[in-house]
Amino acid sequence: MAAAAAATTASSTAAASAFKERRLPSALGSSHVSLLVSGGKSRQLPKLSLAVKAQSSAVEMVDPTLSPRVNSVKPSKTVAITDQAAALVAEGIPVIRLAAGEPDFDTPSVIAEAGITAIREGYTRYTPNAGTIELRKAICQKLKEENGLSYSPDQIVVSNGAKQSTLQAVMAVCSPGDEVIIPGPFWVSYPEIARLADATPVILPTHISNDFLMNPKDLEATLTEKSRLLILCSPSNPTGSVYPKRLLEEISQIVAKHPRLLVISDEIYEHIIYAPSTHTSFASLPGMWERTLTVNGFSKAFAMTGWRLGYIAGPKQFIAACGKIQSQFTSGASSISQKAGVAALGMGHAGGETVAKMVKAFRERRDFLVKSFGEMEGVKISIPQGAFYLFIDLSCFYGVEVEGFGKIDGSEALCRYLLDKAQVALVPGDAFGDDTCVRISYAASLSTLQDAFARVKEALLLLRAAVPV
Repeated sequence: MAAAAAATTASSTAAASAFKERRLPSALGSSHVSLLVSGGKSRQLPKLSLAVKAQSSAVEMVDPTLSPRVNSVKPSKTVAITDQAAALVAEGIPVIRLAAGEPDFDTPSVIAEAGITAIREGYTRYTPNAGTIELRKAICQKLKEENGLSYSPDQIVVSNGAKQSTLQAVMAVCSPGDEVIIPGPFWVSYPEIARLADATPVILPTHISNDFLMNPKDLEATLTEKSRLLILCSPSNPTGSVYPKRLLEEISQIVAKHPRLLVISDEIYEHIIYAPSTHTSFASLPGMWERTLTVNGFSKAFAMTGWRLGYIAGPKQFIAACGKIQSQFTSGASSISQKAGVAALGMGHAGGETVAKMVKAFRERRDFLVKSFGEMEGVKISIPQGAFYLFIDLSCFYGVEVEGFGKIDGSEALCRYLLDKAQVALVPGDAFGDDTCVRISYAASLSTLQDAFARVKEALLLLRAAVPV
């Protein structure tokens, strides 16, 4: 009995040691498992029906191979930098976060109350896959009154955000080897969405000297028989550029010459636009309704990023395909969010006075940053006409060797330097296809932006004397 007691004690000690080191004890391969419980006693559990092998053996047997499709996709730098900045803040470091594309305003109260009411009234069940008929009818009315577009509810699919709507659209219409034409600078997800669909992203560069607007002649020279999609984003993330109607008409004339070519028009920022610029829906142009998939949502204009609600509108055969993908992917969007979406669309034209106040604040912030950075020698700026981003050329500070840091050899190094030295989080332009620039989100209070600019300016001036001539 003494021997048995000693064996039990040894087993308990070994199990406790293994538990502390987060390793599986070798006893898992025997007929019983010794589980350490309160008071240091050992409780015997019967052997599991499936044999459990030692961790080292299990690791050797697991094939770590990932799908080539996944391996072809790059992680989002905006998400990575936002997460890194949040982690630093959690550690007590006073980082100013200007990386995320998220309004700093609270969701308008009328929208929030609609969501709360939905919960209280038990509206918490599954909805139809394509979205509630109530919300889809409201979207149809909005598109007709604000965008001059006529759709029926079966030509709308409501999803968990505009990103999902875009992904499903690309997957629905692209075959392996098809080309997706993407004007650059571009939203970070567009090329990766194309790759997920086994399509080939083709970047069509634009330039700051032309306000990052695509030249129709360049588009015409880029199109081939493999071209299946053109993605337009106006107002643009990351540049804030807005395509005037005249330029969109020129683009539409080129698109019309290519029977296979469809257009995804990402209009998520349509209400965040600064006069005299105005928004034009691409599908409203002559001959473009039949070949345009319009993507929109509630995240930006209505400050509803966490509600995860977007939608797509287009010809029935394409929208039905998007719905088929969604039915096997996530099914319908949140019932609560959809009730909130109905309330948002009921706030009046373009969101009414509530959204207008947000846009006014964004414009004041934009004007401050444009004026402040514009006074710095060597900095190039295209004044954004919409959205809440400043895509600014800071390449005049490249080429500097910083003691204890390394060389500022591009936008990523500059953003790492500014995070380290100024404690301001920005997104490097190479994430958007233009390494000369960085993206600054001015979805933050004016006082926060003033503090951020002072920090960034001080850090950049430290580089000025050392910039190679």
